[in-house]
Amino acid sequence: MNLRGLFQDFNPSKFLIYSCLLLFSVLLSLRLDGVIQWSYWAVFTPIWLWKLLVIIGASVGTGVWAHNPQYRAEGETCVEFKAMLIAVGLHVLLLMFEVLVCDRVARGNYFWLLVFMPLFFVSPVSVAACVWGFRHDRSLELEVLCSVNILQFIFIALRLDRIINWPWLVVCVPLWILMSFLCLVVLYYIIWSVLFLRSIDIIAEQRRTHITMAISWMTIVVPLLTFEILLVHKLDGHNSLSYVCVFVPLWLSLLTLMATTFGQKGGNHWWFGIRKDFCHFLLELLPFLREYGNVSYDLQRSEDPEATEDIPVPEPPPKIAPMFHKKTGVVITQSPGKYFVPPPKLCIDMPD
Repeated sequence: MNLRGLFQDFNPSKFLIYSCLLLFSVLLSLRLDGVIQWSYWAVFTPIWLWKLLVIIGASVGTGVWAHNPQYRAEGETCVEFKAMLIAVGLHVLLLMFEVLVCDRVARGNYFWLLVFMPLFFVSPVSVAACVWGFRHDRSLELEVLCSVNILQFIFIALRLDRIINWPWLVVCVPLWILMSFLCLVVLYYIIWSVLFLRSIDIIAEQRRTHITMAISWMTIVVPLLTFEILLVHKLDGHNSLSYVCVFVPLWLSLLTLMATTFGQKGGNHWWFGIRKDFCHFLLELLPFLREYGNVSYDLQRSEDPEATEDIPVPEPPPKIAPMFHKKTGVVITQSPGKYFVPPPKLCIDMPD
């Protein structure tokens, strides 16, 4: 495992999102089971922290952009800055939805359709953002997630307002369609991993990469699907499991997603105006980390100084005398490691 490569490809934005979602899911499950009696405003604290960091990071990045016009001519700077603005706009709409959810749960005096209204605006904006991202070769996971779930948002709002009385298993039909597609992706990675394992023309690094991808997708999709099935059965009253037990598979998926952020390239360099990779920025900010990272250890060598004296020193390769070509007058030298004995001289008799 290349630790240096893992940290160089670290994606701090996704790590922050998955960490906040993991902490929020833990607090929510405890609140639903009655283990803690906090208000939902306190339960949503990890979500508020996530949105606060997004707004502060975008504000600082916009200030750096405005005060340094010379940065705008650096490669894909304009595209990254626009991508940051799109992400901030979507996060603001999500923040409005989360505030309305907390207020609706605390007061309970207006329709859930009004609460879901920001999500109804997020979906078309996410579709436009996806089109823009495909044109500029940008990775937009959050936008894709919001754009494909518009029908699911409508069904959940109608079910909570009791406009429709379908069971939750039917309400989540759009979600089952999406999860079936993800299961096909998992099956695709598994098949390719098996084919690469049986192939002798594939190098070991490629085999390891495909096996890692297959295992990662399995540990993300399978627990996530298990969580959704358990949650639907819990809401329909078909099981008596606690919410903590229901949320355990979701925690496994989020932990796997957090682990995958150490090998994912990406991340917008304009957050907080750092204009570089997060690890490079951290090493420049804290030089002692750079000195610690440059220390190397050889665990295979013996620590006994007397044992190192018994190790024979390999003899240097023999020096090959240069050869002189008579016609061209060029001195031809041969590498000591690539010296071969010339073949014997052949005498071919020509017929009369």
